[in-house]
Amino acid sequence: MDTTAGVQMEVTDKYSLRGRVYHRIREDIISGKYKKNEELKEVVIAGELGVSRTPVREALRQLELEGLVAIVPNKGAYVKGFTDKDIHDIYIIRSLLEGLCAKWAAENISEEQMNALEESVDLAEFHLSKGHLEQFAEQDGRFHEILYQASGSKVLHDLLTDYHHYIKRVREASIGAKNRSDYTNMEHRNIMLAIKEKNGEQAEKLAHEHILNSMKNIGDCKIEIDNI
Repeated sequence: MDTTAGVQMEVTDKYSLRGRVYHRIREDIISGKYKKNEELKEVVIAGELGVSRTPVREALRQLELEGLVAIVPNKGAYVKGFTDKDIHDIYIIRSLLEGLCAKWAAENISEEQMNALEESVDLAEFHLSKGHLEQFAEQDGRFHEILYQASGSKVLHDLLTDYHHYIKRVREASIGAKNRSDYTNMEHRNIMLAIKEKNGEQAEKLAHEHILNSMKNIGDCKIEIDNI
């Protein structure tokens, strides 16, 4: 699966008609609207989005390059989804990139970003204590987004954002799994404290371990990977 294709599209084509159609179809695949092996009919999608078939066809070709869609000659386009190995590989790659991101954040984070990071951890803890798992998941996403911005690298930000989206449903299941939420926020707090202390090596180590811990937890989650 070539994830760089998605990044390139986002950088060069985000606001064009093809770009908007591409992002919409990709989000629908990732969110589970379209299931694995389901046919993506150009005429139906074009009608739903109020566009001609041309930008839909172009978007499907781009998604084929990205590995989310398979185009079968004389038959049509079908959702490929992610295999278990894809999910495993994404987590391994993401663990390394998240570690680098945390290290750079420790070196580059602004006071405003530091305050936002600390607030995110505190709010997540509050929502968790109240059993507000949806709001907790929102703060989890916010924590990582602040880290990506604080790294000071647009390239790293875009890569991690793509990976974050790819495993969105798996990640949400992992966060909601029994006992994982408590550990998630504890790990976030430790990463935040290392960044606050400007300890880049410790922040890198903790962020790397945090993603690996999330990956290990997937096996206990009640989720059908084949439908992603």
